[in-house]
Amino acid sequence: MINNTSRALLFTAVLLSLLSPLALAGSAASAQDQIAAAIADPARPDTDRAQDAERKPLAVLTFTGIKPGDRVADFIPGGGYVTRLFSTIVGQHGHVYAVVPEELFGMRKNADAAVAAIAADPHYANVTVIKPAVNAFKAPETLDVVWTSMNYHDLHDSFFGPADLAKVNKAIFDALKPGGLYVIVDHAAAPGSGLRDTETLHRIDAATVKAEVLAAGFELAGQSDALLNADDDHSAKVFDPAIRGKTDKFLFKFRKPVSTK
Repeated sequence: MINNTSRALLFTAVLLSLLSPLALAGSAASAQDQIAAAIADPARPDTDRAQDAERKPLAVLTFTGIKPGDRVADFIPGGGYVTRLFSTIVGQHGHVYAVVPEELFGMRKNADAAVAAIAADPHYANVTVIKPAVNAFKAPETLDVVWTSMNYHDLHDSFFGPADLAKVNKAIFDALKPGGLYVIVDHAAAPGSGLRDTETLHRIDAATVKAEVLAAGFELAGQSDALLNADDDHSAKVFDPAIRGKTDKFLFKFRKPVSTK
């Protein structure tokens, strides 16, 4: 026989089972709205907007899972396209670290000029530029997300030393909170090509990236086809006018396990 207390507990359990999916859907919709608002921000420069068709920020950042309040590292941020979006999405309770490895200053004395200007703009007051050595990635606080786009292949090239990817990926692993995400976008090379094309075509085999990151202790949390292009045969340099802006790109999301030994 079910007493009143049992009925109440049963009703509560059923109600929670119905509400939980709704709450999750609402949370996802809210995060996507935040990303859409960041893309529509009138403070974004026209040079950034011109890249939106190619870079598909709504699909890509929704897949990434970035949300208000996150602590995010934009590793090798270039002109700051994603830095600005991250800043707006994470909001005043989050923070963005534009990580410019010190090795880049050997190529360009003002390698941090673009993101330094962003950090100096009051509209992006939650952006800080940091300049660690590439093999000693670090941030002032524990991170929710580390992101790098179209730069992972460069880490294998001569101008970066090349970097020691085992050290780089382990340092990123250590900088993330348990459950934190490491997101990589890059130009795809021919399957099975490994590191052959990193310095010539500026491409890298997706399987090589996956193997290197998993070796640091990450688990694969997902991959997206948002940036795939079946018409790219992987034979041209990414700067070739015939393919520039239209390369086949892989998008991986790795997670630091919640429980690590």
